[in-house]
Amino acid sequence: MRPHRARKRFGQHFLVDRDVIAGIVGCLALQDGDQVVEIGPGLGALTGPLLQRLNHLHVVEIDRDIIARLQERYDPDRLTIHAGDALFFDFAGLAGAAGSRLRIVGNLPYNISTPLLFHLARFAHLIGDMHFMLQREVVERMVAVPGSSAFGRLSVMLQYRFGMEALLQVPSEAFDPVPRVDSTVVRLIPRPPEQLMASDERRFAALVAAAFAQRRKMLRNSLGGLVEDAQLAALGLPSSCRAEELSVADFVRLANASQRQ
Repeated sequence: MRPHRARKRFGQHFLVDRDVIAGIVGCLALQDGDQVVEIGPGLGALTGPLLQRLNHLHVVEIDRDIIARLQERYDPDRLTIHAGDALFFDFAGLAGAAGSRLRIVGNLPYNISTPLLFHLARFAHLIGDMHFMLQREVVERMVAVPGSSAFGRLSVMLQYRFGMEALLQVPSEAFDPVPRVDSTVVRLIPRPPEQLMASDERRFAALVAAAFAQRRKMLRNSLGGLVEDAQLAALGLPSSCRAEELSVADFVRLANASQRQ
């Protein structure tokens, strides 16, 4: 086959640094019987090392040219290829067939990383852990603490659902073609159900979205119609505070209180 050219529309930057690849695989600490799904296998930088440690691997890939390469290179009994967009992929189907929690890994395209993380959060109850290579700025927002400029809707929604830890810093030179940004490998572990305290998660999500839609505004303005000043006061939250000053637990308490109005 002729060499594959990275496609901008798929946000393709292929990992080529062997030390980084070994570092990611090491972070996974794979065990016999793990049900692993790789998102965006690309040219197989992680796929090959994963298959050296697993009997079987699932991959989700949208690029038909790459799918053809994977089909030519790997035994279908060991590699199951799911052709399609990971943004719309039903991960529940894999978990149901396996009978065990999914372990998901991938070098995610920068242009879909945030919506893909929100999509995956829907399947958190079926997931054991996730390890992703993401743009460094995105990971900084994911793990940001209240009061920091990076703390926002992404921080709150993912920290509610997952425990997260930045593991490896990866320079842009580890990819081909070289992107304009550096990357970070992050681990996400779903929180147990008893830690998910929002009584109405849709209302919680709507309140967080409204609070950060105009993050410079005070809560009394950004949440007008959703929350009353008296409810803020009852929770010990001044109406003059802004969204980035609230913790994840504060947002949960606020959503639960506003539901009762």
